[in-house]
Amino acid sequence: MHNRPIALVTGASSGFGMRASVSLAKSGFHVIASMRDPNKREELIQLASAQLVLEHVEILALDVTRPDEIDQAVSGIVDRHGRIDILLNNAGYASGGFVEEVASEEWRRQFEVNVFGLIDVTRAVLPYMRQKKQGRIINISSISGRFGFPGLAPYCASKHAVEGFSESLRLEMLSFGIHVVLIEPGSYRTSIWEKSIAQVRQHRHSAYQRQMHRMMEMVEQIQAEAPAPDEVVAAIVHAALSEKPRFRYPVGRGVRFTIAAKQWLPWKWIERIVARKMS
Repeated sequence: MHNRPIALVTGASSGFGMRASVSLAKSGFHVIASMRDPNKREELIQLASAQLVLEHVEILALDVTRPDEIDQAVSGIVDRHGRIDILLNNAGYASGGFVEEVASEEWRRQFEVNVFGLIDVTRAVLPYMRQKKQGRIINISSISGRFGFPGLAPYCASKHAVEGFSESLRLEMLSFGIHVVLIEPGSYRTSIWEKSIAQVRQHRHSAYQRQMHRMMEMVEQIQAEAPAPDEVVAAIVHAALSEKPRFRYPVGRGVRFTIAAKQWLPWKWIERIVARKMS
């Protein structure tokens, strides 16, 4: 046993989850870095070793779409460590494509991972946090949770759902001393976009060929110009350590501007701007 606070991270094999696991360990947490496939742990181990925090990172197999695995994982952590202080809900992926052409199974899978998985892990952890009257639930949302981009409807819809869920949960949990936080990143250099593009299936006679081509160009440009995810990781660590964290942390170039534009500009103007970008 050790006296470090315990942080459970989902989707820790790459991207924000992997980097946040190491940064939380550096900031004084004992991190349970969970991932669907523990065979993908190598990069995390290398990063944790390089930062001299490997002894404070524990790797756990956890598929967030399997409620039995979630219950087993959470009760196992509490048995071993007596508590869970931070839950970082990071597991997720981006499904792209135009609404008409995305198969119904893919819509369901997007929500199974990004929404129901996140809800199930949260619900498993809540009783332990509530008992101790303390805890922090940090949900990785996206600018896509505030603005519905064309060609990304499944992902945007799932992140909008995470936003609504988090808002209700934040208000439900305040009286129990549990803070719920949303991190809303823009585009960063992680593998999420490559994976997303790889799974887009375009029909040969698609009515959306021109728009899809334009969208692919824009995503490639974003990938080329996107910064490393350091700011996002810093926001996660701040939300984990801050005595009274804010509810929302929009992070990244253009994110605050996009949110403000949607709030203040007439919707007709927004349609014109998007139409110009997609043409």
